[in-house]
Formats: sequence, C-alpha cells, structure tokens
Amino acid sequence: MVEVSSQHPRVEAIEIEGLEAETEILIDRWGVPHIYAHTDHDIFLAQGFAVARDRLWQIDVWRKRGLGLLAADYGASYVEADRAARLLLYRGDMDAEWAAYGPGARAAAEAFSRGINAYITFLERHPGRMPVEFLRTGAQPSRWFAEDCVRIRSHGPLFNLSRELVRANVIDRFGLEAEAARRRLEPEWKLTLPEGIAAEAIPAEVGRIFALGTNQPVFGRNEVSVPDATGGSNNWAVGASRTATGRPILASDPHRLLSLPALRYVSHLSAPNLDVIGAGEPGVPGIAIGHNRTSAFCLTIHLADQADLYVYELHPNDPTLYCYGSCWERMDVISETVPVRGANERIETLFFTRHGPVLYVDNERKRAYAVRSIWSEPGAAPYLGALRYLRTTSWNDFVEARAHWRTPPVNHVYADTAGDIGWIMSGSVPVRPNWDGLLPVAGDGTYEWRGFMQADVHPRIHNPECGWVATANEMNLPPDFNHATHKVGFEWCDPSRYRVIADQLRQNSAHTLEDSQRLQTSFVSDSALRLLAMLRGLTPRDTAARRAHDLLTQWDGDLKPGSAPGLLFEIWFRKYLIEAVSEYLAPGAYAHFEPGDIAALDTFLVVDLLTKPSKRLGADYETVRDALIERTLSAAWGETCAEAGEDPATWRWGDAHHALFEHPLAELLNDTTLSTRRVAKGGSGLTPNAADYRPEDFRMIVGASFRMILDVGAWDNCIFVNAPGQSGDPRSSHYDDHLDAWGSETYLPLLFSRDKIEAATTLRLALRPTGPGGKVVGETGPDTQGTNPVEDNSRSAVFGTRVDCSS
Repeated sequence: MVEVSSQHPRVEAIEIEGLEAETEILIDRWGVPHIYAHTDHDIFLAQGFAVARDRLWQIDVWRKRGLGLLAADYGASYVEADRAARLLLYRGDMDAEWAAYGPGARAAAEAFSRGINAYITFLERHPGRMPVEFLRTGAQPSRWFAEDCVRIRSHGPLFNLSRELVRANVIDRFGLEAEAARRRLEPEWKLTLPEGIAAEAIPAEVGRIFALGTNQPVFGRNEVSVPDATGGSNNWAVGASRTATGRPILASDPHRLLSLPALRYVSHLSAPNLDVIGAGEPGVPGIAIGHNRTSAFCLTIHLADQADLYVYELHPNDPTLYCYGSCWERMDVISETVPVRGANERIETLFFTRHGPVLYVDNERKRAYAVRSIWSEPGAAPYLGALRYLRTTSWNDFVEARAHWRTPPVNHVYADTAGDIGWIMSGSVPVRPNWDGLLPVAGDGTYEWRGFMQADVHPRIHNPECGWVATANEMNLPPDFNHATHKVGFEWCDPSRYRVIADQLRQNSAHTLEDSQRLQTSFVSDSALRLLAMLRGLTPRDTAARRAHDLLTQWDGDLKPGSAPGLLFEIWFRKYLIEAVSEYLAPGAYAHFEPGDIAALDTFLVVDLLTKPSKRLGADYETVRDALIERTLSAAWGETCAEAGEDPATWRWGDAHHALFEHPLAELLNDTTLSTRRVAKGGSGLTPNAADYRPEDFRMIVGASFRMILDVGAWDNCIFVNAPGQSGDPRSSHYDDHLDAWGSETYLPLLFSRDKIEAATTLRLALRPTGPGGKVVGETGPDTQGTNPVEDNSRSAVFGTRVDCSS
C-alpha cells in the first residue's frame, strides 16, 4: 500500500449556480474526490460536478449512446445504433419511475444533473479546459436532465436475451445434442422445445440490433463492440470470528469489459446524516459498492433471467398488426427525428407491441420479434437502486432497502460494525407459469409473465456458522430452492473462481486484509488443477505431446505472468482442447459460431467430461479421452514453440497475455498516445483474478479494473484500485496513475476520516453559490488556465488534428 504523506494542496474556488451553500471537494493523491456539503442537494450537485470534471467526455458519450444521439456528433454511420438505442429507452410512467427509487431519488438526480451542467457552464467560460476529445472531434458536450439518469437502461447488463438467441440458433442448425454439448443447465432441467412460429429460425438481425442498442460504440470502425458476455465478479465477507482483528472483512472486484476511462468512478459523499465512500456508475448519482460509517456493501452479477424474446405472426396485409389471442392487435408506432452531423436529419420509425420494443420485422416471412424485459418496468435504471441503501445501519435495514432493487440482478454481500455478515439475491425475476425462459416463445398471449418473484423469498444467508459468505456468479441458489415455481435461471458462470475462493476461505481461520488481497489477485486455475491431476495418470506416446505432458505435470496450476507451463496450458485448453471436445460431441457446431458465441461454451463441462468417466465420450471413454488429450497436447506444443521459441525456459505467459486500456477514439484519431501502455498479466477468465482474453492475440478484454477490500470499522485501513485511473482526461496525472498498482496486483488507500484525507489532499476545490455563470474567483498555486484543474499535469497534453467525424 502507498504511504500517505502531508503536502500543501492547491486551492481553487469556483462559483456555481444553484448551489445552496459552500461545498468542498478535497481531491487526494489518487484522484478520489472527497465531497463535504451541508445538504443532500449540494452533495449530489457536487458529485455531478466532480464526475464531469473527471469524466465529461465519457458520460457525454454514455448519455448520447443511450438516448440515441450519437449521429448528431459522429455522423450518419451511427443512425442505426441511435434507432436501436431509442427502442430500449424507458417510456413508462415517470411518477412511478421516480417513486421506485425511494424518497429523494428525483431530487438527487436533479442535483446531480445540475452539477454536470455547472461544469459545462464552467467550460464555456474556460474553453482551454475543454476535454481534448471534444476539441479534436468538434463535438460539444450536451446538458443533462434528471430523466437522463433513469430513462437509459442499456448501460447495465440484461440476462438472458442473447443466450436465448444463441440457443435457438444452435438447436435449429445442429439439434439438441449440440446444445447439450455447449451448455449445462443448473439445476438439471429438461429443455422443452417451442412450438409453432417460435420454433422457426431466429434471424441474425434480431441479435445484431439488440447489440447495436446495448454495446458501446466503436469509433473508427463500422462494427458492434464485443459484448460483455464473458464478464463476472467476485465478492466475499468474512465474519469477525474468522479474522485476525476481530472485525469483519468485505472484498469486492466486479469484472467487466476493460475500458478507458474506467467503468467505475470512486467518490466520497459526506453531508449531515450521510457519509459514504466507494464506486458507482459515473452517469448516475450515488454509490453502489462501498461503505458508510457502519455498513459495507458490494455486489456481483446473479444471472437471473430478466428478458424474453417474443415472436409474432403479422397480418398478411398490414405489418403493424400482430396476432394476439383470437384478434389482430395494432403496434404502437412512433416516429422520431435523428439529427445527423453533416447530413439531413433522419426520421426513424419505432414499433412496440404490448410486450415491448420490436427489434426486427421480417416482412417476407410476416414475422416480428420483440423483447419483453425488466427495462420496461418502473424502477429498472441499472444501479440507481443503491440510493436506498446509502444510509443503512444494519442487516435488516439493508435487506429492506435492497428489496426494491430491480436490475441488474445481483448477489449483494454485506458486513457491518456490529459483526453481521450476509448474502442476499436482489433483482426482479419474472414469474413464468408455463415456460422456463430458455428459448423464444410465441407472442400470441399463451406465454405471459404473472408478476415478479417477491422480495421476501429471495434466497439469503445471514451470519452463517462457517463464518463467511462468497459469490462468483456461480449457481448459488440453495438446495431446497423451488426451481419449478421460481424459474430464476438455468445458466451460470463456470464455478472455478468460486471453488478457489471457497477453498481458501474454508482453510483460513484468522483472515487478514493481506489474505483477501492475495485471494483477490490469485492466478490459481481450478480448471488447470483438475486437468493436471488427470494428466499425471497418462503417458502420451507422441514426442511433442509427451514433452507438453512433462512440462505441465510439474506445474502448480498458478497462471503467474512468468509461468512457462501457464502459456502452454492456455494455448492447449483455450485453443485446442475445448474445440476438440466440442467437435467430438457435436461435429460441425464449433466451427460455425463466431468468437462471441464460443465464449458461451461451458468450460466446466469440458473439464468434467475429461476428468470423470462419461458415457458422452462413448463406451470406450478412456481411449477416446486419451486420443483427444494426445492430439491436442501435440498441437499446442507445436503452436507454443512457433509463438515463443523452441526453449520452454524462455516462455512466459505474460509475454503473450496482456492488458491495454484503449481509448475509444484512438483509432478514429489515429493516436495511440490516448491509450495506456501494454501491461503483462497473469490469470485467465477462470482464475479469481479474472483476466479473460481474445484467443487470437491474448489481449485481456474482461477483468477487475476496480478492486476494493474493506476493514469493516477501521475504515482508514481500506484499500482499492480503479484502473487505469480516476480521470478520463488524457492531460491529467490521474488518467493512468492506478495502472502500476493494478498491473503489479497492489492497492492504494481508500481513506475515510477527515484528518487522513486532509493529509493526502493535493487539490482543494471550494464550490460557492453564485448567480448565472460560473467562474474561478480565487486560486493559490500554479496557474492552470488552459489545463484541466488537477494537481499534477505530468502527462503531456494530447492535442492533434481535428477530425471530421461525418466524413
């Protein structure tokens, strides 16, 4: 951990319209804004100001992508994505929407938006501080409305529409056997094939349009970005009886697509009756993962099914009429104007059925495809439900507060200064009385939701006898859970991460912060350990396979960056073994799918089939298995030698496997300096320190950019990292100053007490009420005109040729 040292911070005073009283933002050495205000209004206004100061271009793109306004800044190639995004906006009752987040939610969003707008006003008076992305593209930041924080649903994950589409595609082309080879269902569940129009092949356009409406834009390439299909997260809480200090420990490291700027933004909000610190989404007020004075809370994704694809028969003479029951029902038709940079505005027509937005109409087959999801329900703005639990003081308070959480479905883990720990599932799960949600269904009225699973039956664990709770996106519904009544979901992440975490927590009866740190950054692969145990009983005859076997069987299964066996193992497992097993079980299926579909293959199933006798590999199980192993080991050895040289002593997993946080505009602007340097990384998507990657170049795409470990009650001992940094401005020292800690698996202080924060403060922003406008009224320290107001502009200013995005 980095030591705190006292210094003399710069002071900058800024007048802000709408502020009720003077508010302070103390920015520490690691870029965390500690905000001190006299009212809730001012605390959320200042949070919006701080977010905009650090992340204005990021949240501007977030807002425009979600509202369908990218084409106005970036040209006609984004019109289709704008239309898709508009389909997924919340269009229901706004009074019910605001009420769902609890008292004060609307006021918080209004103040937060006012703070963002105050910073935009500030930039109009100080144009030299405008983020370089706007300067170089010619785009301008837009002002926010409170509704922008809630109407946009698509910045959070939605399960399991994409999986329905893949499953339908597999079954249509290759049959049920191929689907059974691709994914396990947990618990065991008999898949029921749909009948009638829902059994028809689903056009690829359905999935493409959903991806256009949900994924982040790829600037400079006319394509949809890689979906967050391989994400995951870890969290745990260890009770006081199992720690060395007698205080609980809570740890959290959510895994998502690596992005620049970071997905999460860390801030500290301190006002009367509120003192909370941690990470949230930069585009919404509040904090979702962190702690207040008594309680700590965090989350991982719980893969509950919150969406269904409906297939409709259309009227032969009118494509806006669809069959429902015994009648023809008319779609709602909305025309919207899409502004386009460098071209005339476009009029786009949107269609909606009673179930939700129509993603695609197949006029030739007379079919329409619409999605019903939690996003159409009030209160489903992702992560905004955290506003209810910022002030929670006990387990019971927390359970009640999160009862209103709708999306995304999560595993909430909790700990407090009274010694309580617990886990509880949160999120709205539709009740499907006559189907399981695993495949598309007809939209004719025979498959309808009947409300939602009640919050009081959400599974939970409170103060377990074992002294700890943990989740890692595995199937964690209790053994006595009624899956027939509550069809929460049947597809979960490979449990390998959880198995390593649980094994360590079981063994350690005096857990420390350092133990949580080692566990959170562990590169131990449970999949490797299981396969190595099997390999030690084999003796390959092929020379290359035998050399691979000998190297692997001397290995401890730790995918450290310097591991030679780790490089060989990942090439073998990811590039050869999975494909060989899948191809044996379902010939032709593996090669058919794109990489995004392959990521949905069940890696735990593959390892199970090879490490346990299985009739699925035929009557002569060992002969088939051994042949698969020998052939794939030989091929992997050959590729590893070709890639890394003939001498295994020179092999390093980290030489191939790496992370690089790429700025979204780097390709469009032809400027690699906007991105971070390459960082060698260990691990894989199946290690606790998750580091999933693209097999073609081993570049890490999913992992924990944010990590947090909390010493519950001794709050100044808490540590975190938010890679690559807190700021989104390439000129700021906080743009990538967490990268070294993240790359070396170390941490930074997450300070909470005022005296510790004062000692680590490098910039003090004094926000003062004013009339219209917003200006700097006083400052001590070096002149910052023309730069972002940060304490150390150690990164070179990044300027260049302005790009016409409409060309």
